[in-house]
Amino acid sequence: MARFHTLYTSIVVQGPLEYALPTDDEKPKRYGRPFHSRLLGRIGETQVGPTALGFTGIASLVCGFIAIEIIGLNMWASVDWNPIRFIKMLPFLSLDPPPAKYGLSIMPPLREGGWWLMAGFFLTAAILLWWLRMYRRAIALGMGTHVAWAFASAIWLYLVLGFFRPILMGSWSEAVPFGIISHLNWTATFSLRYGNIFYDPFHMLSIVFLYGSTLLFAMHAATILAVAKFGGERETHEIADRGTAMERAALFWRWTMGFNANFESIHRWTYWFAVLTPLCGGIGILITGTLVDNWYLWGVKHGIAPMYHPLPGLPLSPPAGSGKLPSLGAP
Repeated sequence: MARFHTLYTSIVVQGPLEYALPTDDEKPKRYGRPFHSRLLGRIGETQVGPTALGFTGIASLVCGFIAIEIIGLNMWASVDWNPIRFIKMLPFLSLDPPPAKYGLSIMPPLREGGWWLMAGFFLTAAILLWWLRMYRRAIALGMGTHVAWAFASAIWLYLVLGFFRPILMGSWSEAVPFGIISHLNWTATFSLRYGNIFYDPFHMLSIVFLYGSTLLFAMHAATILAVAKFGGERETHEIADRGTAMERAALFWRWTMGFNANFESIHRWTYWFAVLTPLCGGIGILITGTLVDNWYLWGVKHGIAPMYHPLPGLPLSPPAGSGKLPSLGAP
């Protein structure tokens, strides 16, 4: 019998091994002998396996492996195949898209973006195949497809960054490179290039939903942990058959917030807040450079950004023939 623990420990329930329910779709076969891991039980279920990969799962893993190999080997080659330098420089290594001169060519030289296109193709195939596998497994188990559509929201943002927007802009050079620091640099440059992405209303919405979803998840998790000793973890039961855990949680939120979400509606709130984060972010990225060239000027026009005036004596345009504005630093 599991018992309630403190905030700093967790309840780990280890029962007999489960071989899963029979489904209408008995293909693919389930592989692997299941076993228990108490360590994994600290963060989730103790049982590991069996799993069902099938064609879509295997194809996804193969495509993902090819993509990572292309990216990794190109990064390794960029440091002359030196393993020590590869490890030290890994955050700074990058596989970049083709330069602008190649436009949307699908056959640029390998060293000038061809490898990036190949890696992007296989990585995208891996992600889409995994989505299909997730969708089909949910159908086979008689579940709703909510998880697959939540995953699709993240895929939407990924495709906007590396596929949809570059096509609309007419060049693969607009896409995001593969790399850690290069990805961050692309993000900063993108914002500066288009007049500060913070004034993009869809970016604003994305941040609202991002912070809102983290807050909602934390509040929900804290509430359930707070009523765990009253059976609060049995949320699905207390949605329809309210027990003391639901009653106490509802009373607490009426006292502190003036209203409450119930054990079912809180999951809808958190689902939509989380899904709308990449959905709005993708819309904001997609219309940048295609519909709006400068978000700061757009913000000034619509009254959400201040109009900054130049310093006294500083011209708004470069002096004739100089090609640059005068320096504000020491002579």
